[in-house]
Amino acid sequence: MRLLSALLLFALATTVQAQLATPNPAGLTYGHVHLNVVDMDRHKEIWVNHFNGVVVEKGPLTAVRLPNMLVALTEQEQEPTLAMQETIMDHFGFKVRNMDTFLDKWRADGLEVGRVFIGAEGQTNAYIMLPGKVYVEMQEDQGLSEDITGYHIHFISPDYEEMLAWYTDIFSLEVKPRGSIQTTTNAPGMNISFGNSTSPRLPTRGAALDHIGFEFDDLEAFCNELTAKGIVFDVPFRDIPAIGLKIAFITDPWGGYIELTEGYDEF
Repeated sequence: MRLLSALLLFALATTVQAQLATPNPAGLTYGHVHLNVVDMDRHKEIWVNHFNGVVVEKGPLTAVRLPNMLVALTEQEQEPTLAMQETIMDHFGFKVRNMDTFLDKWRADGLEVGRVFIGAEGQTNAYIMLPGKVYVEMQEDQGLSEDITGYHIHFISPDYEEMLAWYTDIFSLEVKPRGSIQTTTNAPGMNISFGNSTSPRLPTRGAALDHIGFEFDDLEAFCNELTAKGIVFDVPFRDIPAIGLKIAFITDPWGGYIELTEGYDEF
């Protein structure tokens, strides 16, 4: 019944318009978050029913298309032992047009709601938890043209200022405060914020949020730029026609796993 429900929701959602943001002059835009999940059908159901997502499957790859981003899903047999809040990638977030409506529907589905509060930009915010220790922040924005859209990634580390400097340098971004948070930058479609921690945080690989991703118009050229900067690749540039993607992987100095892609904007 759960699978049937998910398929029906997918069919209803296929009319939803969702795509990555327009790339900047350097050909970069924000791409995706990649989650490790046990119950694939339940996650598909949640991302479609509560976030208005559209499920896309190409070969072994499963992703959910949302405004400004994709959520990629990898199914595994056991829940990740490492929660997002133990890693440097503490949470990711969305804007929602009506917080009360979203949270009422969320609770009615038996899903967990955490703290509701006034956030850094003076709006109503709430933390929610998806199955498998996936931690998400919601922010109300009554001026949205759609019901919900991807909004930010939040890193937490004692080295948060150094992290901000690394990300702005590697991806040629500019520091731009978000409300009362001074240590943030923007990639097209996504704010990337950096906050302090009193204790060290762990690398992301194998956690509920395994990695994040940036999308490029010309990935091979960008990889050549990284090589010139001395960046060592975990997975060097490669073309995978079976799923319509070109990919590469790097890890930031604090253990944040990052996928670089070309082709997600066609999903």
